[in-house]
Amino acid sequence: MELNENAEIDTSQVEDARGSGGGGGFGGLPIPIGGGGLTGIIVTVVLLLVGGYFGINNLGGGGGSSGSGDNTNLNQQCKQADATKLMECRNVLYINSIQAYWATEMPEAFGKQYQKATTHIFSSRVRTGCGVADSGVGPFYCPADDKVYIDLTFYQQLAKELGAPGEFAQPYVLAHEYGHHVQDLLGTEAKMRQAQNADPGNANLESVKLELQADCYAGAWAKGASSTTDTKGQKIFTSITDADIQEGLQTAGQIGDDTLQRRNGGTINPAEFTHGTSADRQKWFRTGYDSGDPTRCDTFAPGAVKEGD
Repeated sequence: MELNENAEIDTSQVEDARGSGGGGGFGGLPIPIGGGGLTGIIVTVVLLLVGGYFGINNLGGGGGSSGSGDNTNLNQQCKQADATKLMECRNVLYINSIQAYWATEMPEAFGKQYQKATTHIFSSRVRTGCGVADSGVGPFYCPADDKVYIDLTFYQQLAKELGAPGEFAQPYVLAHEYGHHVQDLLGTEAKMRQAQNADPGNANLESVKLELQADCYAGAWAKGASSTTDTKGQKIFTSITDADIQEGLQTAGQIGDDTLQRRNGGTINPAEFTHGTSADRQKWFRTGYDSGDPTRCDTFAPGAVKEGD
């Protein structure tokens, strides 16, 4: 994977709150982590995530604003000649590419205009429209304020703790979160919540469908990423290789519910799955990539995803 050094890095799509302490001053509201390390389903009265290492936040609000951060340092860094060598600036370009893809693809595939979402970069903890989170929850999307939240140190944990060190793991994570934003815009997320409320016994299965669709959307972006451009028409990527896609698949495989349960020393319990097995996360990422068509990502179709997947 090679980024175009001449591509414009649009930092307006990001809020860098790291210098502000990650939205600090919350007076002791850490997020407890189930199981060992980060692994487990995270549930508190403050914040409720679907589970796993990254996903969509499903509390409907009550958290307040995260603030806009201060991009001064980020802007300076990303104007340097070697900006694409900096992780922060590469991540901004990944976000630029993902949103450029959906700005074109969403109207063509779904007949609806795409609305940009901001990625809020924080450190330690953050106040969101969905509640207060610390960095232990991993990246997530909050539908209440239409923002993606990430502490960039998560990538170190992804590499060291989960065995997904490849560079393409980073845009895969972001593309998955923006897949949740697309679901929010299309009303898919709201329909899924309605289905969960109507049939609580199948709530986890509905969550799995939502997460696997986000994986598929990430794969569809990966297929089209090499064609995405900045506002001046410069390509953002000069190349994306088969090895990059394999890194994305490896990442998907390392964060399946069954793999996380096994790594945490527990037994495999499909009834607790919220994101899908490693095999299915890889399958749906591959479905999106091979087809390059997000309309092929209908994980909610009858029989597309079964209990235990």
